[in-house]
Amino acid sequence: MKDILQDIVAHTHSLGFIELVKVVGDDKQTELDAMAEDRAVVVKAQMHKPVAEIQGTFGMSNLGQLDIILKIPEYKDAKITVNTQERNGETVPTGLHFENAVGDFQNDYRFMSKEIVEEKLKSVKFRGVNWHVTINPTMPDIMRLNHQASANSQEQVFTVSTDGDELKFKFGDASSHAGEFTFAKGITGALTKSWSWPIAQITSILKLQEKSSSCEMAFSDDGAAQITVDSGMAKYQYILPAQTK
Repeated sequence: MKDILQDIVAHTHSLGFIELVKVVGDDKQTELDAMAEDRAVVVKAQMHKPVAEIQGTFGMSNLGQLDIILKIPEYKDAKITVNTQERNGETVPTGLHFENAVGDFQNDYRFMSKEIVEEKLKSVKFRGVNWHVTINPTMPDIMRLNHQASANSQEQVFTVSTDGDELKFKFGDASSHAGEFTFAKGITGALTKSWSWPIAQITSILKLQEKSSSCEMAFSDDGAAQITVDSGMAKYQYILPAQTK
């Protein structure tokens, strides 16, 4: 259970812009939904195997607090149980109880109710688009992106375009300091519109590639981008609507 919680925190809270996750679980699957407060990123994820301890629908808020609890040395071999309560004739999860190996150090982390989390994340919807360019970024590709982001720290977004079989990222314009580089070569497909994407969120998500079994990045002419990361425990999809400069 602890490794699953750590995986969820690492792929949400640790990015710096996700503090609330909706969890929906049964004996067949366990799914997650989340959204950045500024709506710049929508997250949809599914665990590779259903988590037996997680049944029902609830929210995990204050993920920073959960992160702190998980990192407490006392919980190296923690006993973690899911607290439940009867509501309207139904057993619902209400939180997590942490206890160290000898039982003399404890913490409780409370879940958000189904009604509240569904109200807060009711706009988390993505009907799907056609992905016109799909790539598997490498660590050198991501490092080049980070260098350009550092060199153009005054910029909030970058523009994505294609030139033949090359995918290009551009920072700034003729009226300011600017930068441009080829992010990937040998691509198939093309983008006819130059959409812009948030630098901080994209670079933060791509850092997850370091500890992931796979990472895929896709762009659509319809104004959406998606980064898919497989942690080995779950498949996380980060969907970003295009932004205007």
